[in-house]
Amino acid sequence: MTRLTHIPGPGGLRVRAMTLDDCDAVAEVRVRGWQFAYAGLMPSAYLDAMNVARDAARRRELFGRSPEYVAERDGAVVGWACHGPPRDRDVPPGEAELYALYAHPAHLSTGVGRALLDTCTGAAGAAGHSVLRLWVVEGNARARRFYERAGFTADGAREPYEVAGVPVPEVRYARRLPLTPLIPGAGGPVPPLPPSPGAGACSPP
Repeated sequence: MTRLTHIPGPGGLRVRAMTLDDCDAVAEVRVRGWQFAYAGLMPSAYLDAMNVARDAARRRELFGRSPEYVAERDGAVVGWACHGPPRDRDVPPGEAELYALYAHPAHLSTGVGRALLDTCTGAAGAAGHSVLRLWVVEGNARARRFYERAGFTADGAREPYEVAGVPVPEVRYARRLPLTPLIPGAGGPVPPLPPSPGAGACSPP
């Protein structure tokens, strides 16, 4: 696992490797992030029932399995992201997947998401991965604009994801990575990849 201790960002922001002690704060970011980002896209009853304590317990179970990073501002965790090996069967060897990226709603549009994304793309490139892919809810226009501005393009794969029986389709994005150390930098768009019958989206960890 690639480890970093501190990458500075704008406005007193810093990105560092997540520790086990961060699980409660990360769960807060994840739950509030879901409730904000997917309002109107997923059933409100499902979003309202999300529980920070349960999510924190899940974070502890999964901790250490994949590279995870937190963004801090003034000592408080305000964002979280993780990446690792791709989970889709149609993806060629040598690629990586961004499993999840969340900023606390109170810190949107303040550089948190971009700092975390730059860290993940840098870490994946430094580890020798040639492409980073991710799944995003098709109706999440804000997230899609964010990834497109960062050089990601839809690769043609689509998945009929469901939440509490409600269709919430996802689309997959990809970006070619520079094979460089942990320095934020621009990659190039990846040519569209025809979806494979074996492709499958997973809910964010």
